[in-house]
Amino acid sequence: MDFILSGSALKTFARSITCLARVGNELVIQASPSQLAFHTLNSSRSAYQSITFKPDLFDTYTVSSNQVKCSVLLKDICAVLRTPVASIDNISMKLPDPDASKVQWTLECYSGMRKTYWTTCNIEPDIQHLSLDRRKFPSNFVVRPRDFNRLLANFQSSLQEITIIATDRTSLPSDTASEIEGKAVELRSYIDPTKENDSLLHTQLWIDPTEEFVQYTHTGDPVDMTFSVKELKAFLSFCEGSEVDVHLYFEKAGEPILMAPKFGLEDGSSSNFDATLVLATMLTSQLREGNSLEPPQLATTIHGQNEHRTGSQVQHGSCMPNVSEHPSDHTKIWSDISDTDGRSFSQRHPGNWVDADEDEDDGDENELCVGSTPPYFEEQ
Repeated sequence: MDFILSGSALKTFARSITCLARVGNELVIQASPSQLAFHTLNSSRSAYQSITFKPDLFDTYTVSSNQVKCSVLLKDICAVLRTPVASIDNISMKLPDPDASKVQWTLECYSGMRKTYWTTCNIEPDIQHLSLDRRKFPSNFVVRPRDFNRLLANFQSSLQEITIIATDRTSLPSDTASEIEGKAVELRSYIDPTKENDSLLHTQLWIDPTEEFVQYTHTGDPVDMTFSVKELKAFLSFCEGSEVDVHLYFEKAGEPILMAPKFGLEDGSSSNFDATLVLATMLTSQLREGNSLEPPQLATTIHGQNEHRTGSQVQHGSCMPNVSEHPSDHTKIWSDISDTDGRSFSQRHPGNWVDADEDEDDGDENELCVGSTPPYFEEQ
């Protein structure tokens, strides 16, 4: 297997590696004549990301066999791409044969310098797949990455998990609907009561989807999803750099939330790459803790100081502890979420999702792991 990338395709490739590296530690590579697929799974098995590239993205793309599988450490590829992309004319990757233990990377720089790297690979990786049908999710919305980042900027930078609550405005009582003025979506910081924290700040942000979202679909009862912010921000950065919107698909607490680029190609053509991020959501619904449809107040008091609302934002002083330095232990995801036997379909297998009180050591035994072998670098 070998390929060469240059120009805007090289920027897409580098952007993809950066995003994948913020999700997992190991990159599983699957190459076939029809596509090149990258997969990664985080250590807690709560986040899975895949990015696929079509052959027309590359200057040259060759696969000598029907299927090539291997895995490399993402930190090794990040070391290869430490050279600024703007100074690289093209980059080539070569796996001499399916059983090779090293992957060769060559950078041709505009300065005339050629840099060659060899990274250690595992030729028998433990392939992890999540098979989810986006059409099976009952609710979804499309948002511009820059707009979503602007909304997230209202929350503390140390926030580890966020809750999104989606409501059907048409199903609300008329008096409640008039009070929230069309703000059918709520973002709130998740507070883990089991962990010790150093802050008492809790943020709630009510959103009118017709103003902030490109598209919004949700009917029926309110639903909520609590999931990690780290991977969300990484995917938003990836989509913003690719100049595409983000499409989020969801169902309810305990079910996975899926994110994908929304290319919006009106001429019927397709993009030469695609991406999917799947995040586990907290099993316990936050809607049970109180009335989530209560409209925000104009101002609140925190330890005697007034904190005024800006737009639809309100921040509450609370006796509950705030976000911790580490993500919650209440979410986990295993390799197969869906049933693909053709007879039935389930977006969630109870056996693939475990509670926080289960023994995590048992699950960690089968996690993807490749020994850290420093790559050999040579510049020519």
